[in-house]
Amino acid sequence: MQQLYISLTVNGDVHELNIEPRRTLMEILREDLELHGTHEGCGSGDCGACTVLLDNEPVPSCLVLAADADGRQVVTVEGLVQNGEPHAVQKAIVTHGGTQCGYCTPGIVISSVALLNENPHPNELEAREAIAGNLCRCTGYQKIVDAIVAVGRE
Repeated sequence: MQQLYISLTVNGDVHELNIEPRRTLMEILREDLELHGTHEGCGSGDCGACTVLLDNEPVPSCLVLAADADGRQVVTVEGLVQNGEPHAVQKAIVTHGGTQCGYCTPGIVISSVALLNENPHPNELEAREAIAGNLCRCTGYQKIVDAIVAVGRE
């Protein structure tokens, strides 16, 4: 099978890999780099569980070919932790009770961080729009939205 050489920066670390051209970014993150915070939910970009930041834009990593991430910056939920401290969004979601099973939480956190990077003081509607691509069957979203808005008030 043909191999393709790629180099990408994930959570600040450069990774050089030989991959099969058909592999997705999600597969590389989970299988090669062992970053299991990026969850596989649907494999078709519909649920948002695999959302990562690709050059600061939230994308479903199950739809991005790893080859298309060559030379780019990727941030996963693991990369949000700085000096052992969770990101403000991670803390707020816990504080506001915005988790249940937690399967969707990494993607929601990434989508929320993308919003706050662009709009540091979102209102409830903006928070809802930012996480519209993230499916959650457990929480009903209100506590998550409250957490996002609260981070914007800090």
